[in-house]
Amino acid sequence: MKQLLRKVLGRFPRLKRLLRKLYDRIFTSSSVSSSYEPIQDNRIDEETSRLRSSWQSELLPERQRELVDRQLADYRQGKPIDVYDVMIAALQKIAQQNSGRALLEVGCSSGFYSEVLKIKAMPFDYSGCDYSPAFIELGKKRHPDTPLSVQDATALSFADAAFDVVVSGCCLLHIPDFEKAIAETARVAGQFAIFHRTPVVGGLPHQYFRKQAYGIETVEIHFNEGQLLELFRRYDLECTDTFTLSREPDPNIPDAWHANRTYVCRKMHNAS
Repeated sequence: MKQLLRKVLGRFPRLKRLLRKLYDRIFTSSSVSSSYEPIQDNRIDEETSRLRSSWQSELLPERQRELVDRQLADYRQGKPIDVYDVMIAALQKIAQQNSGRALLEVGCSSGFYSEVLKIKAMPFDYSGCDYSPAFIELGKKRHPDTPLSVQDATALSFADAAFDVVVSGCCLLHIPDFEKAIAETARVAGQFAIFHRTPVVGGLPHQYFRKQAYGIETVEIHFNEGQLLELFRRYDLECTDTFTLSREPDPNIPDAWHANRTYVCRKMHNAS
C-alpha cells in the first residue's frame, strides 16, 4: 500500500507538496523537520547568521528525546531503524580496517548513539560533543558514564588526531560555516571520518532552507554532492563508502535529484 501511494504521489508532485504542507501544519511541533522554505541567495548570510544558534534552544532536547526513546525501544526489539542501521553498517566497514576504538560524535545531541552502539555491541569507546549546553546537560543525565562536552563544531578543543574515528552526526546541514566544521572533523580524526545523514543534491548548487525542527525555526543546507566531496578531499579525506538513505528526482528540474547519504572517509595521511 505504501509503495502504491508513493508511486501515485510521484506522478502528481503538486498533490504531494500540498499534502506535505497540510501534514506540516498539523504536526509541526512534533515532527523532526517541517515547513521548508527556500532562502533567497541575497538573504543567505543574514538568515544563516540569525538561525545559527537555534539548535541551542532549551525546548529541543526533550522533544527530540521523546522520538529517540521510542526508536531505541524498537531497536532493542530488533526492529529496523534506517538511520541507525546505516550508522552501524558504516562502522562495521571501519571495524574491519581499523584497530583503533576511540570514537567522537560531533553534534551528538543527548548522546543517544552511544546506546545504538551498545545495542549492536560495536567495539568503539564513545565520546560526544554538541553545540547545545541543554542537549549536553540532558545527555549527562541519561548517560552519566559517557564523556560528553559542549563544543563548537567549527573550533573543537581536541588535539590533532585525538580520536580514531570522528562522526559528524547529522549536524553539518545546520552549520553555515560548514567548511570549517569539515576541516575540524578531519583534524581531530586519526583514521576515519563519517558524515552521517547528510542531505545532498545533484544538478543544483547548495540549497539553503528555513525549516521547523521539533517546532523550532532553524536553517538546513542541502549540499551539492560534487562540491561536498571536493571539500572532503581538500581536508585530506578520501570518501571510500557511501550509504544512501533516500534519493528522489527533482520535480521541476530534469536530471536533478535530492538524496540523504552517509559518507565514510579515510584520512589520506594518517598520523603515525
